[in-house]
Amino acid sequence: MQRYKLFIVLAMLITGIALTIRSCQTTEGELLSDDGAPIYRLNDSICNVYCDFQETERMERYIRNWMARYNIRGAQLAIMQHEKLIYAKGFGYADTAKEQQLESGDIMRIASASKLITAIGIMKLCEEGKLSTESTVFGPDGILNDSIFRDYKDKRVPKITVHHLLNHTSGFSRRMGDPMFRSADLIRWTGRNRKLTEDEVIAFQLGLRLRDNPGGSAQYSNIGYLVLSRVIEKVSGMTYEDYMRKHVLEPAGCYDMQIARNFRHEKHRREVTYYGHAPEDLIESYDGSGLMREREYGGHNIEGLQGAGAWVCSAAELLRLVASIDGQPGVPDILTKESIAKMNTPLRTGDFPYGWARMQAKGGVMTRTGTMSGTSAYIKSRPNGLSYAFITNTSSYRGASFTNRIGQMIDNALTRIKEWPETVDLFTETPKQVEN
Repeated sequence: MQRYKLFIVLAMLITGIALTIRSCQTTEGELLSDDGAPIYRLNDSICNVYCDFQETERMERYIRNWMARYNIRGAQLAIMQHEKLIYAKGFGYADTAKEQQLESGDIMRIASASKLITAIGIMKLCEEGKLSTESTVFGPDGILNDSIFRDYKDKRVPKITVHHLLNHTSGFSRRMGDPMFRSADLIRWTGRNRKLTEDEVIAFQLGLRLRDNPGGSAQYSNIGYLVLSRVIEKVSGMTYEDYMRKHVLEPAGCYDMQIARNFRHEKHRREVTYYGHAPEDLIESYDGSGLMREREYGGHNIEGLQGAGAWVCSAAELLRLVASIDGQPGVPDILTKESIAKMNTPLRTGDFPYGWARMQAKGGVMTRTGTMSGTSAYIKSRPNGLSYAFITNTSSYRGASFTNRIGQMIDNALTRIKEWPETVDLFTETPKQVEN
């Protein structure tokens, strides 16, 4: 009996320790810089209690009420001012079944906000002298001149440049829908009994006629950013994820951004659980098995989205990346001022900026959104005000338009703060009053 009681006490103790670690996670395997100094790993160094401010209670109550209205299980908000991370907090649940609270250092899929990361990688390769935005992508002299890409249907395809892919003016047609989200259909259309590789998906798109001349009117294209992912691999000689992490993300101070996996059991460390707005609405699996699966877990090939929509990260690290490409003093930029200006300045009215969704000419405000089943993301970068990133682990029946509601909600929520508390910069250190 005494042995049994001892076992119960030990189990409770271990559980308590695990919950404490979960609440304020410490670095797993200390990272060292080239000179041997410890690296500040953001997601492992922040937690919700660091931002339990009386001044932000009204804002947080507003956010929680909004989440309840749309049945959002969990969300994350990070806020930056003058290149300092002044607030980072999770709301709701990372996993409802386990009643696991969502923490500021947890990571989530960011859907099309991934395109911003890819665009930065392209600009970095240009700075390294390995690429030009005017480089052609297909055809005998193109970057992707492998045999699988040579059987294109439209003679205009060799005119597609990196620039056209970055700003969605490649001319790719969507008359067969978005092939990135029609995996089971692609298997049937191509007569295969397995999932298509990324190259085969691109080849399928090349088998369709273009809807417009390259450089014509802009039409949002996920597959264009899949092509850019392959461009990065071909030019760098590395996998897309490895190049991005070593040449973009780690130099920016982002050590926990990773490419998503498809199934629930494949989740990364600290990754949340995802919830669709219609969990009973199953679709045929992406892998050719014929099984019916949730869209969030096996229905769509999330990993296969690559640079178009496959990254997972925290809202805090997302802002850290934004701070590294905004041309502002504080966080060191990883791109030159010329590259940043090129990314942010469309050549024509109506074109997309590189990687961003919208640019507001007055004030230089940039926004980037992302949405798919199980997640929504919204980034707003304001050089002369508060910048923020908001990510959810739940999607809405409103689809892509839901991200506009997120931006409106956060802008309204911020008006409920009369004065921000004095805090340290969470990008560089944790609050001393919490550590003691």
